[in-house]
Amino acid sequence: STTVQPSISDDLKRGAVKATIFAVIAIFLYIFIRFRDWRYSVGTIITLMHDVLLTLIVFSYLKDVVPFPLEIDQHFIAAILTVIGFSMNDTVIVFDRVREYTRDLKGADKGTIINRAINDTLSRTIMTSFTVFLTLLILFIFGGEVTRGFAFAMLIGVITGSYSSIFVGAPILMDFAKNKPLGAAAPKPVEKEKVKGPKTAIARDI
Repeated sequence: STTVQPSISDDLKRGAVKATIFAVIAIFLYIFIRFRDWRYSVGTIITLMHDVLLTLIVFSYLKDVVPFPLEIDQHFIAAILTVIGFSMNDTVIVFDRVREYTRDLKGADKGTIINRAINDTLSRTIMTSFTVFLTLLILFIFGGEVTRGFAFAMLIGVITGSYSSIFVGAPILMDFAKNKPLGAAAPKPVEKEKVKGPKTAIARDI
């Protein structure tokens, strides 16, 4: 059985905590290397923590309310780690567009840049989340008892991850960038230098 029993609960908890900490550190470093600005990393991590905590709270609250069994087991832990990856993907897409507009819209205020980035990625976020939500809903209904807890936790995570990149990650990035410009603008295309050849003297016959 994959249900948390007293004999294995401690090991499972330690493993879950270690996996989550490792994932958070790896994501922080990845975002920092990609965007070359720690504020993007902090915004991403806060967004992920929001999604994980909200998923845990809703799952724990509904555990004793819904008419089907929900257990904190390996499937639930796998769902939490998947939610982290899903949320990071949505956040990175928004931040990547912010970085692009930071380069292209010279002189524009940060609010304009972030709003435009959100508007440009909103339809993609909605369509992607809706597609994943439908897939998980089918898995939840027809997948049986084994995958029901995983699918239910993922359904919660997809909902929270869909709005957190817009209403949590982007405002946090804007708050951090109030006094200083956002760094790591997307690299500009390299301009080819004009190669000047040596001047040749033309001799004339006199």
